[in-house]
Amino acid sequence: AIVGLLLAGGILLLWVCWKMYRELRTSHADELEATEALSNSDLNNDQAVAGKTKRKTLGQAALQIVVADVSMSLDNVLAVAGAARDHFPVLIIGLVLSIALMGLAATFIAKLLHRHRWIAYVGLLIIFYVAVDMIYRGAVEVWPHVNGAVG
Repeated sequence: AIVGLLLAGGILLLWVCWKMYRELRTSHADELEATEALSNSDLNNDQAVAGKTKRKTLGQAALQIVVADVSMSLDNVLAVAGAARDHFPVLIIGLVLSIALMGLAATFIAKLLHRHRWIAYVGLLIIFYVAVDMIYRGAVEVWPHVNGAVG
């Protein structure tokens, strides 16, 4: 019922996609670097890896956890809401399923994603599709209001 909310949510979800893509690329590159450093190093393996990573303070770690939790929660709500569209029962089922999967199967999913990286890219593509669809439908909704205000 709020004009522009769908467009704003789609843009925010697109930003989440960009951050997720960068994280996937960076974590893969870091993993390859660490593997290469371990295999090519004559030094102690722990020293080779420890020299590449930067330590965080407790405050930085806590802030990163809070930001990650909030953004993941918001990401889940936006993705489920975008996929459910105007179907309230689908929205409720999607949110319950999302919470259950995050709470009960998080470790299993993390291991699966680590083992099969392509699954993360498939999920990213699905979220990207939902974001673009939300942006399109939001722009169609907002356009008459913008066009009417200009003319």
